[in-house]
Amino acid sequence: MKSMSNVDIYTISDELNKLLSGARVDKSFQPTKDIVVVRFHVPGTGRVDLVMQCGSRIHTSQYPLDNPTIPPSFPMLLRKRIKGAHVESIKQHNFDRVVEIKVKKDKYYTIIVEIFDKGNIILLDEENNIIQPLKRKQLSSRDISSKREYQFPEERGINPIEITQEELKELFENGDSDVVRTLAMNGLGSLYSEEILKRANETVEIEKTTPTAELNDEQIAGIFNALKNLFDDLKEGSIKPQIVKKDKKEDVVPLNLVKYEDFEKTYYSNFNEACDEFYSKKVNSSIKDVKEAAWNKKVNKFEKRLALQQETLDNFAKTIEDSQHKGEVIYSNYPSIENIINVVNSARGKGYSFKEIGKILKKAKKDGMAEAQIYESIDKMGVLTLDIDDTKLIIDPKLTIPENAETYYEKAKKAKRKSKGALIAIENTKKQLEEIRSKKDIAMEHIAVPKKRVKKDLKWYEKLRWFLSSENILVVGGRDANSNENVVKKYLEPNDIYLHADIHGASSTAIKLNGTELNDKILKESGEFAASFSSAWSKGFTTQDVFWVRPDQVSKTPEAGEFLAKGSFVIRGHRNYIRGARVKLAIGIVDYEGKRIMAGPIEALEAHCENYVVLKPGFTKKEAIAKKILHKINEDDLLTLDDIIRVLPSGKCDIDEEYHQRKKYEKN
Repeated sequence: MKSMSNVDIYTISDELNKLLSGARVDKSFQPTKDIVVVRFHVPGTGRVDLVMQCGSRIHTSQYPLDNPTIPPSFPMLLRKRIKGAHVESIKQHNFDRVVEIKVKKDKYYTIIVEIFDKGNIILLDEENNIIQPLKRKQLSSRDISSKREYQFPEERGINPIEITQEELKELFENGDSDVVRTLAMNGLGSLYSEEILKRANETVEIEKTTPTAELNDEQIAGIFNALKNLFDDLKEGSIKPQIVKKDKKEDVVPLNLVKYEDFEKTYYSNFNEACDEFYSKKVNSSIKDVKEAAWNKKVNKFEKRLALQQETLDNFAKTIEDSQHKGEVIYSNYPSIENIINVVNSARGKGYSFKEIGKILKKAKKDGMAEAQIYESIDKMGVLTLDIDDTKLIIDPKLTIPENAETYYEKAKKAKRKSKGALIAIENTKKQLEEIRSKKDIAMEHIAVPKKRVKKDLKWYEKLRWFLSSENILVVGGRDANSNENVVKKYLEPNDIYLHADIHGASSTAIKLNGTELNDKILKESGEFAASFSSAWSKGFTTQDVFWVRPDQVSKTPEAGEFLAKGSFVIRGHRNYIRGARVKLAIGIVDYEGKRIMAGPIEALEAHCENYVVLKPGFTKKEAIAKKILHKINEDDLLTLDDIIRVLPSGKCDIDEEYHQRKKYEKN
């Protein structure tokens, strides 16, 4: 996969600086060993994900990558040190493939993104010392290790934005290669070096193999003018971000290039968007290969187990058939076998050794004695090997004929018993194999078709907590201090009802009655909603008291000498209580002004949709539970993981399996 050029990074850095300056740093993630994603909150825009891949790319992305369940140490360090910081600046270092992201929290920090060679991502303190690198490296000129002072790579190449004609002439005079190679080795790469020469040839003739030392002043002027013509647009921000395609060749560039004039072009509003489309699908493809190999390893494990179990079952079947046949052969040849056993036992009675008996039987067979023709061998313990009609029999002379036959029949019975266990094991393995193949197909489909995260136009109530009651009454609640303030100041009308869980840390909730009479059912459902979106959930409570009052009892005016924090209110007069409101929620897709996700009391979800998931306070992290919910309710592919996470209560959750089992039983 193509690595970003110096020109690409110049353009990206400029765009990122304009977009993210002043943005708040949120969480950090590490989807793969060399990709780190930092999430920002941009005022007026919202969430912005910045993808940084060592030695390859840096750009914003709308294509979320799957993150490991347990975050690696580097993103956890970023969360600890810079979460909540604000971006001061983002810039390219010396027109090199290095980006500096400076942020300020309690003090200044810098994230260095190296995109040359295999690259690196490094967190620095305000004194330019390395706090931690993603990859520790010890080079001859640089030591990239914790507590070491960070050294930028040695400055090399030219800055085409700032270079003068005299500096370019000096570069060529000191060069010992041709024009294109000299420009390429000085930071412009082969693409832009060839582009500059193509543009220069519109005014003056220059062969690409011309040694730089042989260039005349007119040719140098032509190259300089072509260079300035190309990069002046970049300097002024007059760019044309595009992905170009022709046959199997594909590239992403910030400018119109003569080299690509006959290519099919797709233009984008900014270079970050173009890079996102270009790189994200390619990276997803490489991630798919890695994950597919991991899944194949799991599948192969069960396939090998199944093959081994099938082979064992086949061996049992062969043992059963072979042992039963041998038992039958013994009975069919009773007199012959009895004769040879008698010979052995008689000889032993006369003091002959088994070795001597063997010699006697071998000679008798050779001499054509009929009774000895079935003899094959005898071991030092006296056990005979007989060959009757190409069937090898092991006969112990110390046992009777029926006892020798029973040895084979018992062997067949034992193999039959074992084959039953083998069949059960094979069925279990087949189920496990089918399950793992199914999981692989789902996982690979998810990776193969990355979903672009598109910002949705939310209804006013979707920006809050909300649900539609079983009687079609809209109930809204605050998500934080700001939205709690808005619920009361903007949305609580004189005929509405205000609710609040009787616990510190809860959502201000408003029942939008719109002329409907208040009744116990509405209060019960709204009480459960207010209780669930409170700190009672994170504390693991199963019930919580909730009070309700009329809007005129809710005031922002504190008592004399008191202070009210943002989102807090004074309640005056009598409070009505909903005792022991259930702390439990259901989540599903409802059709209310279009299809949308809703989290609310179970009765409300039962009334408005058939497929929903019931949650209770538990032990599963939001991302993990959201994936399970998405799999269960996202039948028409309407939702993303973020949509689910957005409506979940604060704190860990579990699916209420007991509720769902009971519902399943009731249906049956």
